[in-house]
Amino acid sequence: MKNSLIALALAAALPFTASAAENLSYNYAEANYAKTDNDAFKSDGWGVKGSYGFLPNFHAFGEYSRQEFDHTNVKLDQWKIGAGYNVEIAPSTDFVARVAYQKLDQKHGLDFNGYSAEAGIRTAFGAHAEVYGLVGYEDYAKKHGVNPDGQWYGRLGGQVKLNQNWGLNGELKMNRHGDKEYTVGPRFSW
Repeated sequence: MKNSLIALALAAALPFTASAAENLSYNYAEANYAKTDNDAFKSDGWGVKGSYGFLPNFHAFGEYSRQEFDHTNVKLDQWKIGAGYNVEIAPSTDFVARVAYQKLDQKHGLDFNGYSAEAGIRTAFGAHAEVYGLVGYEDYAKKHGVNPDGQWYGRLGGQVKLNQNWGLNGELKMNRHGDKEYTVGPRFSW
């Protein structure tokens, strides 16, 4: 089923042939404050994200964050690297499908390797704002006798563009258990 989801997301995007919609850039670098909030723990820290568009409809992306659990010295590193397909479906809206390899590493505890696949839309409201929403699935391999469950999630985000290159981006990722991850920070686009 996991491979079927990835194949379905990519196959749905293949018939389209246009490039990115107006006022949307897939070339950016972002630094942010990151916070995770769930029933078991709370943590916060920093992160970076980036994307580079290549060919008319493809982009490569990467994310890294380091958070420290509240009231401890335990740190959690999260990595993600992947590729995406974007296609204009309206003058200021793109359909986006992405797949990624990802890793969770507690440094002195458990670490997991996995993947994610997601699809959704990204819409610009003129030259000064954009929003995006994606639905995804992520899963990690069994390790150290622990087998984390795969889970569905949703990501909602938006950017206020201060000028052609600089903006402020914010994002919320939430799964069906109510776990939430927030990021907010400046983005440089070109």
